[in-house]
Amino acid sequence: MRIVVQRVLSASVDIAGVRKSEIGQGLMIFVGVCDEDTDEDIEYLCQKLVKLRIFDDSEGVMNLPVTEVPGSGILVVSQFTLMASTKKGNRPSYIHASTPDFAVPMYEKFVAKLQALFGHEIQTGTFGADMQVSLVNDGPVTIIMDSQLRERF
Repeated sequence: MRIVVQRVLSASVDIAGVRKSEIGQGLMIFVGVCDEDTDEDIEYLCQKLVKLRIFDDSEGVMNLPVTEVPGSGILVVSQFTLMASTKKGNRPSYIHASTPDFAVPMYEKFVAKLQALFGHEIQTGTFGADMQVSLVNDGPVTIIMDSQLRERF
């Protein structure tokens, strides 16, 4: 599972001209699922996300997780293009992206686990929909995480 995490001042998702979801300050998370992903990958990423210290404390130091920022929100959007392979040629291959029969339940488990850890409702896009995503990246702070390439410290 591959995710792109952005610290935002605001973010929203529109589908066919209708606002589906929006948040103010918080995290915008794009999620790509591959066939090798497991519940362990979901657990790993969700635990990291709620503890990721990327919000400023009172001294302006990135020292707070989203769970300690009053009024913050999380918006999660599925994005199969995160699994793109650009190894050969100029047209990305999406062979590593899961089909909806596997990806949808994994995406839904990811959202449910993240919501349980965050303690507040998670806003989402609609899996497979043509979405228009708007966001104001704060910082900018953008972090890429891949559960298959866990960093060891």
